[in-house]
Amino acid sequence: MELKIKSHTSIPVLLIPAGFCLLYHHAMATLISDWSTDPNFSHGFLIPFICGYMIWFKKNELALLEPIPSNWGLVGLFFGMLIYLAGHVGAEQFLMRFSMVITFSGIVIYCWGFGVFKQVFIPIAYLVIMIPIPSILWNKIAFPLQLIAAKFSSEMIHFIGIPVFREGNILHLATTSLEVVDACSGLRSLTSLLALTGIFAFLAPLTGFKKWILFLSAIPIAVLVNVIRLTITAAMAAWISPDTANGFLHDMSGLIIFGFALVLVYLVYLVEMKIEHRNHKTN
Repeated sequence: MELKIKSHTSIPVLLIPAGFCLLYHHAMATLISDWSTDPNFSHGFLIPFICGYMIWFKKNELALLEPIPSNWGLVGLFFGMLIYLAGHVGAEQFLMRFSMVITFSGIVIYCWGFGVFKQVFIPIAYLVIMIPIPSILWNKIAFPLQLIAAKFSSEMIHFIGIPVFREGNILHLATTSLEVVDACSGLRSLTSLLALTGIFAFLAPLTGFKKWILFLSAIPIAVLVNVIRLTITAAMAAWISPDTANGFLHDMSGLIIFGFALVLVYLVYLVEMKIEHRNHKTN
């Protein structure tokens, strides 16, 4: 049975964000510091603003809802506090930061109810993308991606006629050796591409299932373009100079390939739109 109250006059509205900032000021400060120093998560600066835009995008649906504050939001606040305390005791930054999303969800339910929360659930869940993945989990994902990228890249390099010998995540060419390091695993591109594809899928005029397909398409696309980038790097090293594997040309190829990834995501969207229109005509 849902517990509902008409108002929360005993708790001034301004005390809620003030209490939230007081509790999480350290977690937010370290989060901003990580965004500033870790290029893998520099996209985090944009996530809160994108979340705000996603909520604003739902303004018409929200305007039709009557806020029904619910005391069940206190359950969310309680679990948020538990996760925060667990993270604080264990010195685990990820848990402390993740608890912000749970606590924020509890605040929304407490102040406006489940109807409003249902409309803003995706934007709130989107905030998780701004939280850096723990190093132990990052390494468990990055290293297999390094091996996958090295394996498929070596096959493509061999296909275009360049002699190559793969040893784990190292590609041995005739003139040089290329190591597929953590930065070349594609995980950085994957996190950034997921962030951009997430907002694109949210705004796209597609059904819920097709939105998820569009969002998840970022994963194979990120892997594919990373393989293409490594193949291009190897080709430049073999055909031009080993020095081209580093420096300006290497960095520029990363930007160009990421742009190509965005084009592929858009092509997936166009295919889904075509299928959507065909289904509408059939019905």
